[in-house]
Amino acid sequence: MAKRLCLILIGLVLCASTVYAKDNMSLQIKGSDTMVNLGQAWAEKFMEKNPQDLVAVTGGGSGTGISALINSTCDIAECSRSMKKEEIKMAESKGVKPLEHVVGLDGIAVVVNPKNPVSKLTMEQLRGIFMGTITNWKEIGGDNKKIVILSREVNSGTHVFFKEHVLRRGVEKGPEEFAPSALLMPSSQAIADEVAQNVNAVGYYGMGYISPKQKVIMVAKNEKSEFIAPTVDDVLSGKYPISRPLYLYTNGEPTGLVKKFLDFTLSKEGQTIVKQTDFVPIK
Repeated sequence: MAKRLCLILIGLVLCASTVYAKDNMSLQIKGSDTMVNLGQAWAEKFMEKNPQDLVAVTGGGSGTGISALINSTCDIAECSRSMKKEEIKMAESKGVKPLEHVVGLDGIAVVVNPKNPVSKLTMEQLRGIFMGTITNWKEIGGDNKKIVILSREVNSGTHVFFKEHVLRRGVEKGPEEFAPSALLMPSSQAIADEVAQNVNAVGYYGMGYISPKQKVIMVAKNEKSEFIAPTVDDVLSGKYPISRPLYLYTNGEPTGLVKKFLDFTLSKEGQTIVKQTDFVPIK
């Protein structure tokens, strides 16, 4: 009798799960580590307003989210870079039609340890540091100490954007690469933690990770330009030179729960959450 009751209960659970999925009340979002806290904040507030809906948000990098969208294992991909032509082509070969939605803006902050005397760098100096042609802090006004380069892993949209816009000066297919000595970190938080305890380290991450445990470097386009910090106003105006859009990608025009969630992210409440998580709202 007990065994039969157990089987009935399992059947009911499976049936409920099937109904739940068919009713499109469950949403899977994967992708950018830069955006994962933002996505989770959106999901928390969205589910608070819509208790019948379930939204699961996981990170892993923009490339992970894009792969999941291509393979139809997520409903929305969070990306801190735009999809590449070859990724779109691969998606279309599998019947997926990626549609891009800009949901916020971000400035990539370059950070050092608070004890490091260096506080301003040009884009060309950053290029030299991360490519390994500038190897000692004394070359750019700091102490006589070897520079420890921290970078996100290659699957990260932040890694790709920084490489293309700083190292390659905006040329997507340029030959420039990070120095072989660069330490590839698994997350933005890992970079933040390492910079906080390593006086010789320099790294980069989305401005949502800025904290008093790291010092943010002011950046100038060139030696004659003004040095700018990654603030909301200066990212929105375009003055800060390492700025980018933040994207959500869907498979085609969103409908149902996907549309409902996307509309929320672009609403006044959703854009307030963008600002509360230290990114820049587009509305």
